[in-house]
Amino acid sequence: MIEDVSLLFNKFFQSEKASGFVLIFCMLISIILANTAFSDSYISFWNLHIGSDANGLHLDHSIVHWINDGLMTIFFLLVGLEIERELYIGELHPIKNAILPVGAAIGGMLIPALIYLSLNINTSMASGFGIPMGTDIAFALAILSLAGSRVPVAIKILLTAIAIIDDLGAILIIALFYGNEIHLVFLAASIGIFALLLLLNRMNVNTLWLYLIPGIVMWYCMMESGIHPTIAGVLLAFAIPFRDGSAKSPSYILQHFLHRPVAFIVLPLFVLANTAIPIKTEFLNSLTGSHAIGIGLGLFFGKPMGILIACWLLFKMKIVSMPANVKWNHLLGMGCMAGIGFTMSIFITKLAFDDEVHIQSSKMMILIASLCAGLVGYLILGMKKRSNQN
Repeated sequence: MIEDVSLLFNKFFQSEKASGFVLIFCMLISIILANTAFSDSYISFWNLHIGSDANGLHLDHSIVHWINDGLMTIFFLLVGLEIERELYIGELHPIKNAILPVGAAIGGMLIPALIYLSLNINTSMASGFGIPMGTDIAFALAILSLAGSRVPVAIKILLTAIAIIDDLGAILIIALFYGNEIHLVFLAASIGIFALLLLLNRMNVNTLWLYLIPGIVMWYCMMESGIHPTIAGVLLAFAIPFRDGSAKSPSYILQHFLHRPVAFIVLPLFVLANTAIPIKTEFLNSLTGSHAIGIGLGLFFGKPMGILIACWLLFKMKIVSMPANVKWNHLLGMGCMAGIGFTMSIFITKLAFDDEVHIQSSKMMILIASLCAGLVGYLILGMKKRSNQN
C-alpha cells in the first residue's frame, strides 16, 4: 500500500507540475487573443449561452458559467479526494505530521486576508478578502520544479500540503461567505443526498456510479440552494469510499482517473475563459484601487510573511522541528511561491465582485503578484542551489 501511495503522490506532483506549464501557456494565449483584432469575438464566445430553462430546470448559462460552476466542480472533487488521501495516509497523517503544514497554511491565509481587510474594511470591496488567501498548486509546483532537484524534498511536500490545506480553507470560505440567498428546500435535498451517499459508504458499497449519479443531482440541488455548487464536489469526495487507500479503493480509482482530465482539460479551459482580459484604461487605472493593492500585497508579502511567522512560532514553542535539510531561506522561497494565487484567487474574484472593472483589475493584479511571487521564490531557491554548487 505504501508503494501505491508513493506512486500516487509522484503522479500527482508530476501532473500538477506539467499542468502548471500548460496553464501558463493558456494564460498567455488568452490574454493575447483578448487584446487583438479577435478580441470581441473571443470574449463573446465565452459569454455565449448554452442550455435550456425548460421543465423548470435553470440550466441556461454562459460557457464561462458552465466552466466555473460545472467543470470546476470536478476540480473540487479531485481536491477533495486529495485532501482525504492526505488525511488518512498521506503527509497529514498522523496528526503530528500535519501540525507544520496546517500551521503554515493558516498563517499563510490569515495574514493576506488581514492585509487586504486593513485596506478595505468598511468598504464595498471588503468582500474580496478571500482572494489573496489561496495558493495555486499547479503553478507553484511548476515554478518550484525550475529551481532544480537540489530543493529539499521536504520543501516540495510541504508546499504541496500547504496548497492542499489552502484549498480546503478556500472551500470553507466559499461555503461560508460567498453564497447567495439560501433556498432551504434545495439545501435540505443536497444534505439528504449526501447523507444517502454516506450510508452507502457505511454499507460497504464500492460501485462508483452509485455515488457519481446522485452526486450530479446533489450538484444541481446545491446550485439551486444558493450555496456555490462546487462545494458538492468536495462533499462527494468525502462520501466516496477510501477504505485502505489501495489501488482497488473507489477513491484511489477515481482520483487516478481524474488527474489528467482536470490537469489538461478542466483547468486549461478555466484559465482560457477567465483570463480573457482586455487591457483597457479603466482596468489599468483600477490597479491603484485599494482592492487591487490589497490583493497584490496579500499575495506577494502576506503569504510568505504568514507562513514564516507561523513556522517560527511552531519552532520557537518546540511544537515541531525544522524538517531535515531545510533552512530558513528554503522556507522563504517556498513562502514566496505560495503567493502564486491564480486559479483559486481568480475563482473567488468572480464570486466576490460584480463590477466588471473590479473583476478585471483584480485578475490583472493576481497575475502580476503571482508572477512576482513566483520569480522571487525561484531566485531565492535558485541562488541557494548555486551557492551549494560553489
